[in-house]
Amino acid sequence: MKLKLIKFTLLTIFTLYFLNSCGLYKRSDVKDNPVNVDERVRKNIQEGRGIRFGKGATRGGDFDFASSNPLWRGAIDVFDFVPLTNASYSGGIIITEWFSTENDSANNRELKITVRFMTNEIRADAIKVLVFEKKCDTNNNCNTKKIKSKLESELKLAILKKAALFEKDDFKKYRETEGKKRGVGLIKKK
Repeated sequence: MKLKLIKFTLLTIFTLYFLNSCGLYKRSDVKDNPVNVDERVRKNIQEGRGIRFGKGATRGGDFDFASSNPLWRGAIDVFDFVPLTNASYSGGIIITEWFSTENDSANNRELKITVRFMTNEIRADAIKVLVFEKKCDTNNNCNTKKIKSKLESELKLAILKKAALFEKDDFKKYRETEGKKRGVGLIKKK
């Protein structure tokens, strides 16, 4: 009996010694880890570590596909008049091809529009619209520059309006289908 206890103790110490040398235990230093809880949580999230309990666990999932984001759907709907060069949902950017609204060949002015998504929430600072202009002369010398125009604010407003309508429709559909089922378990059967 004592021999088994001694073997178990030696095996445990030997195992802990080798596990310690593998680097499972890391000494924590104040300069490496922030003291403030919010900063520490932010750092852990950026590094992909940690588990969330409490409020965060009761919330629905964050979906990484474009059909669940009304802001993205609104932007795609607004830009249905022009071909897109790049539409990356995970990158948060939409870039159109060069396009022109004029039919005359004397004015070789083309536009390219870029939409950057800053957040998934529908609010004024959620997207940034940039308009670029390319003018070419008769010798095919082209000049490209970023311009400020009313088009930026008009497109931004149109995207936000469409997104708000999509979100309202989604909420209405959810309330009609899932909202009715929510109270079923609470009704007492007689």
